[in-house]
Amino acid sequence: MVAAAAERALTSYHWLGIPIALLGAVLLSLGTLFQHRGVDDSAGPPGRGRGGMGGGRLQRLVRRPAWLAGTGMLAAAVVLQLTSLRFSPLIVVQPLGAFALVVTTLATARMTRAVPGRRTVVSVLLCVAGVAGFVTVAALSAQDAPISDHHLVTILILLGIVLALLGAGFALFHRRWNAIAYTVGAGVQFGFVAALAKTVIARILQGDFEWLSLTCLAGLAAAAGFGAYLVQNAHTRGSSELVVAGLTVVDPLVAVTIGITVLGEADTAPPAAFAGFILAGAVAVAGVASLATVHVRGVHGR
Repeated sequence: MVAAAAERALTSYHWLGIPIALLGAVLLSLGTLFQHRGVDDSAGPPGRGRGGMGGGRLQRLVRRPAWLAGTGMLAAAVVLQLTSLRFSPLIVVQPLGAFALVVTTLATARMTRAVPGRRTVVSVLLCVAGVAGFVTVAALSAQDAPISDHHLVTILILLGIVLALLGAGFALFHRRWNAIAYTVGAGVQFGFVAALAKTVIARILQGDFEWLSLTCLAGLAAAAGFGAYLVQNAHTRGSSELVVAGLTVVDPLVAVTIGITVLGEADTAPPAAFAGFILAGAVAVAGVASLATVHVRGVHGR
């Protein structure tokens, strides 16, 4: 069974999405760092506070080269992610976004000329090992399944519920939201963006692009826009490492959950594969959580 699975993986195009997604993760990391620097630059002199993302703040942002460069990198990362979804199942490539946290950690250490501590190194290794294990199991057992109208309707209903809950929470309690709340909200939105992008791409390849697919595109745009707004607010309240850490945990968890439970990408996977998913996912989440804690403490300790 293992040999047959390996043969299917090697003779398919699943592996093509992996390097593309890794390159997208690198650009995601660098784009986030540049955007965070632009947000910091637009905050004004010390003492003015770090408020929310108002209209005046946005006008200052678009004049910052660092923020514009970061936005361009993030746009390129999105294009690469969509390209990777063309070749590979959602549950294969989406977890690779966690490598953005590794890149962010190393890039921040180089920028600050600080040597990463032992806990940071161990956390990075756990993250890499967990994601690599998850993607390996997924590549050997996952499959692209035909996308039906039922799949699209289910994802759209779930997105509608999530948008309503997040929108209500933001309207009522946004003054109490901190960087973690904004980042989690953005991660949920981007998880749906990835899932919707996968379904639209699949429908195009199936030659079945119609009004329901257009509705998915509208939902994708709404989730992406709201998620981007939440990320900018997260930047004003926390470090770039914390933002990346939160996104790389929540986004893949949401997308992979949709890929398995709604799209059926793991329907043919043996029970041992699900045990591998759980074990590798737990290792990756432990590494990311540990790394985020290190950075949070470092930020508060400044």
